Amino acid sequence: QVQLVESGGGLVQPGGSLRLSCAASGSIASIRAMGWYRQAPGKERELVAVITGGGSTNYADFVQGRFTISRDNAKNTVELQMNSLKPEDTAVYYCKMTIATVVWYHYWGQGTQVTVSS
Repeated sequence: QVQLVESGGGLVQPGGSLRLSCAASGSIASIRAMGWYRQAPGKERELVAVITGGGSTNYADFVQGRFTISRDNAKNTVELQMNSLKPEDTAVYYCKMTIATVVWYHYWGQGTQVTVSS
């Protein structure tokens, strides 16, 4: 079994920063893409950022240079550094990894709440 555990969410004032972390554990043979998604109340889940196994990154347009995704292949972790946070960034943030055990499969974390408010 594979588990993804997220941490680092919380309440922050507009303009502040948060760092999210997601760690995968279990019988992992290999990990391809790692990514962060978010879902605000009443909205669909959307991509925030993704990083490939080779380290290439892609960000949603709304990130506008404020967030940075990184990964540590030795630790099976992915992080999202979020700066200059805005109230509209408020959402539940989920990590997703494409992981091979016996077969390739997409795994999701349980989500961590990020609230940006004064």
